This record gives sequence, C-alpha cells and structure tokens, in this order.
Amino acid sequence: MTIKVALAGAGAFGTKHLDGIRNIPGVEVISLIGRELDKTREVAAKYGIAHVGTDLAQSLAIAEVDAVILATPTQMHAAQTLACLQAGKHVQVEIPMADSWKDAQAIVAAAKSAGKVAMAGHTRRFNPSHQWVRQRITQGTFNIQQMDVQTYFFRRTNMNALGQARSWTDHLLWHHAAHTIDLFAYQAGSPVVKANAIQGPIHPSLGIAMDMSIQLQAANGAICTLSLSFNNDGPLGTFFRYIGDSGTYIASYDDLYNGKMEKIDVSQVAVSMNGIELQDREFFGAIAEGREPNASVAQVLACYEVMGQLELQLAG
Repeated sequence: MTIKVALAGAGAFGTKHLDGIRNIPGVEVISLIGRELDKTREVAAKYGIAHVGTDLAQSLAIAEVDAVILATPTQMHAAQTLACLQAGKHVQVEIPMADSWKDAQAIVAAAKSAGKVAMAGHTRRFNPSHQWVRQRITQGTFNIQQMDVQTYFFRRTNMNALGQARSWTDHLLWHHAAHTIDLFAYQAGSPVVKANAIQGPIHPSLGIAMDMSIQLQAANGAICTLSLSFNNDGPLGTFFRYIGDSGTYIASYDDLYNGKMEKIDVSQVAVSMNGIELQDREFFGAIAEGREPNASVAQVLACYEVMGQLELQLAG
C-alpha cells in the first residue's frame, strides 16, 4: 500500500524532504503547501506533485492524505501539528515541534489521544555519523564524558539555508539548541538534570539573541557545552565533539572523524548517507508497521522541558 503524503513548506527544508522521499519506495507526495503560490507551483512541477495550495487545511481536507510532513516556520509548528492530529493524519513536524513547553505538552497529549504516529524532526538521531557513535555506546565500547558542540551560522539578516529572505525569525534556543539538548540525553542514555544558559545582546530588528552559551549535565555525570552564534563569519554548521572513555569523535552532519581529524567510513551504518532521508524512512516505517518511531513527540518531550527552563532562566 502506498502512503500518500502532504508536505507543508516548499522552502529550503521542504525540498530536502522531497529529495529524500524520492528514494523511499511506497511513498507518494500528493499535496504541496507553500506561502507563495507561484513558487510552490514551480517546486510541485519539479517533483510531480498534483495538488498545490497555500493553506494546510486544503491538504487536510484530502481524504487520500495519510500523513503530513511540516517544514514550515517554527512559530506555526505547534498549531499545525495539532491540526494534523485532529484531522486524523499521521504527522512529522520539523524541529522544533513547538517553541514553548506548554505547546510541546499539548502535542504529546493530542498524539496519544489520536493514536497516530507523531514524530519530531530531531535529525541528529538519524545522521549516520551519530548513529555510528550510538552503536559503540550501545555495544558498551564507548561512553560519553563530554560533548563539546558549536552551532555557528552567519545570519545578521533574516535568510534561510539557500540564502533567501525568510518570512519568519529563526531562534538559537528553540531550534538550534534543541538538536543538541535532545542528542546529548539520547546518546548519554541519561536525562539532563542540570542546565544553564547565558545569551548576548538582543538584535535590534530581529528581536532575538545572536549569541548563546548552554551547559548541560546528565544524571550519569556526563556534561555538554554548547556554543551558538548567528554572528559567526567562518565555517558554518554544527560540529559535535564526543569526548569519551575510549576515544574522541567529531561529527559534522552525516560525516564523522576521529580526534586526529581522520575520516571514519560510516557508509555502512544505514541504507543512506542522508540524515533527512533516514529520518523520513523512520516516519514511514513506523506508519507501515504500526509502531512508535524513534524521535516520537513523546520521546523528545524532555528536551522541550529543558528549553522551557532555560527560557525562564534567560528571561530572569
């Protein structure tokens, strides 16, 4: 049986999902929603998607739609996820599933009530680089002492990953820190019990902090130091240094190196070297098999509780 999908968000990340889905058998995107109709039609034509619209409700009204992927602005995630579940659709919402602790709790409750697969796009759980490290952790041959993480972008103007003007404002805490907070607890196999944050000045027009520093400690004693910046005019992206009891590993998206910066072959870890595709494969696999996916909204909820606590700390 073919899983029929609606995708909301025809921008930089939406197209990454479309590229990944092309490689997944038994899945068809039949509806595409975007902010600008003409641009959305162009993307739909490229990927052979029949239905195009500007309102998610149009997709949810299509009876044939089994599942929805939300690659929309952060501020829309919670309300749109709830709408999908209320419409009886499986849903995968890009990170973050919400930008408040209250909304994250509401999503988990709605998913439980609806009995549908509800998954958050916590991609770091799926990148082959991080999966390789996790395999060693589960085998008992590597244990994390510290994670040292740099999340660096140059976004003094409101641009997306393709260098196009954004209609919304990204956020260091509720988006970029979410990746690391969740991954740290997931890889450490232990919940975060201490969290501290400081931030730099608020940008006069974007209204967000452009620099932030976060410290975490897990119940098992492992620590994490996370530095984030939108002011970095240098190598861009997120760089994870795993410091453990039997080695040091440096992960950058799907690539992995040892402490001497020698590349590690992770090509055999999974069926693809594309973390987004692997994330989507997990979503559709959970639907087909009637099971909870890795990175279900319930599994990642603890991350949002930590971010809620950090937000209160920064506001104080």
